[in-house]
Amino acid sequence: MSVADPHTEPRPTSASGKPLTSRGEATRARILEAAEHVFADLGYHEASIVKITERAGIGLGTFYLYFDGKQQVFEELVVDLNRRVRRSMSDAMAGATDRISAERAGFEGFFRFTAAHPALYRVVREAEFVSPATMRLHYTRIVEGYEAGLRAAQQAGDVDTALDPEVTAWALMGAGELIGMRYLLWDRGADGSAPAEMPASVIDDMARFIRNALAPRTTPEGQS
Repeated sequence: MSVADPHTEPRPTSASGKPLTSRGEATRARILEAAEHVFADLGYHEASIVKITERAGIGLGTFYLYFDGKQQVFEELVVDLNRRVRRSMSDAMAGATDRISAERAGFEGFFRFTAAHPALYRVVREAEFVSPATMRLHYTRIVEGYEAGLRAAQQAGDVDTALDPEVTAWALMGAGELIGMRYLLWDRGADGSAPAEMPASVIDDMARFIRNALAPRTTPEGQS
């Protein structure tokens, strides 16, 4: 898995568009963290700004210094989760020596993030109805970097050149999302707790699947 570098994206601003101080960035991050829990627990329509500010430990006036209302904080949460999950994948891939290793490391980073932040699933699914453009932004930001990485790997001879990079990027991203849903979101222990991490056997099987899907094909001798 390859993603656009999230480290180079613009820093967040206040509701008025002014740059934030370090303290302002910390407050904004606390609001988004609270929103992550409230939207995940209650859903968009049942969530409220009051519940978000109560969880964040701030007043309503402070909230409006950073966001115009519930829809904006929801959309900014999708963008923030997207940035953080891409950072988790990008950091995990650093130092990978070949494409298959990079793919495995990227998915491991994705699964680590989603195990710690299962709200990603509910928030993105709700975005389909609350803010379709933001949902599309979430997926396209991942796919754009993913596709570029596959094209580079094809040029380097690491990936089958017969594959369409865009189709392949969407297919693998979709597979990773559903695998995460199956083994991280739905599985529960005897006490009802969610898994803390993706089982190693699942990652091994997924890496094998990816290797078989991406590896360059060799033409048998005597065939054209």
